[in-house]
Amino acid sequence: MEIYLVGGALRDRLLGLPVKERDYVVVGATPQMMLERGFKQVGKDFPVFLHPQTSEEYALARTLRNPVSGSRFPEPHADPDVTLKEDLARRDLTINAIAESEAGEIFDPFQGRRDLQAKCLRHVSPAFSEDPVRVLRVARFMAKYGDLGFQIAAETLSLMREISTAGSLETVAPERVWQELEKSLLLPNPTPFIETLRQCGALAALFPELDCLWGVPQPPRWHPEIDTGLHTLMALAMAARLSDDPLVRFAALTHDLGKGDTSAEILPSHHGHEGRGARIIRLLCERLRVPTHYRLLAERCATYHGHIHRLDDLRPGTVLKVLDAFRQPENVTRFLLVCEADYRGRGGFEARPYPQAARFNGLFHAATQIDKGELKRMKPGKAVGEAIRVLRLEAIKAVM
Repeated sequence: MEIYLVGGALRDRLLGLPVKERDYVVVGATPQMMLERGFKQVGKDFPVFLHPQTSEEYALARTLRNPVSGSRFPEPHADPDVTLKEDLARRDLTINAIAESEAGEIFDPFQGRRDLQAKCLRHVSPAFSEDPVRVLRVARFMAKYGDLGFQIAAETLSLMREISTAGSLETVAPERVWQELEKSLLLPNPTPFIETLRQCGALAALFPELDCLWGVPQPPRWHPEIDTGLHTLMALAMAARLSDDPLVRFAALTHDLGKGDTSAEILPSHHGHEGRGARIIRLLCERLRVPTHYRLLAERCATYHGHIHRLDDLRPGTVLKVLDAFRQPENVTRFLLVCEADYRGRGGFEARPYPQAARFNGLFHAATQIDKGELKRMKPGKAVGEAIRVLRLEAIKAVM
């Protein structure tokens, strides 16, 4: 039985980056051998074990074989006879097909270190196309390593285009699509994920609501960048600068989806896009099974982001309506970050201040600090709720 360090830990160490999680491949072992050594088996599709002390993952060496479960794609097959090279050959990119023995010897049969030095994302073999989710993974690697100068090999990008246009991405489980998007939203710079998917045609297949924003004009007075798709990327990039919260970033990414549904007769105006956007977000989230807290924040940000831009023109009752839509302080904070990302995610607006956020925070604070002493003598019921509403409106008026 031989154990090798593989995957992201080795890749990142060779790049001089911090190592977070370590994964290992075990050659020449059976599940029974692992269990006898105290490992705990997890996963059903193929044998993966947790180390009894470190809880790090140890996977039995596996290769791909023809499907037996009705799938269109080959399935993982673990066996003691699978060699290290066979295991590495089934991996997606050469930079992920490197292994290190317990003695420190590097095994690199597919020139992964060369591609690390050249900052190149290159697929190991044509078998790359047998798992369409790899298109999403490469896009995520571009988001993770793009700032280091990494590029996708021309032949790999060509293969990604073939996969995207062949309809193979339709077989990817919605949860996997969301998982890759969420992982990308957690990275310091998530925009290359969207850019790469668009470049290879996968955005149209997986996120048509986003893809259709490119080529949709906006009023140059408010959007010097004009193109709605470009503005969406700029807003996402700004959201990433302002916050590392993936909920904020997802809401920024989806805040203008309604503009893709604007009638051609009224372009470049987008009257009513807020409500249309909220409906599109709901359908998108249902399709990809996005967690409810992501969906609710994104829907409400799409609906109300324009209100904060024109805060000085709002009536107290409208301000209260917006406050009631978000309620919790943390969601108000997220909402205002999305609004600021939208405002500053425009050509020439990147460095401008956004005082509306502080003003709205002041209104929120005033509305939540009302004196409810007089209400204690009232009987519970609708009258109490209306009295609280009146007090909150008066507090908002006093600040406005």
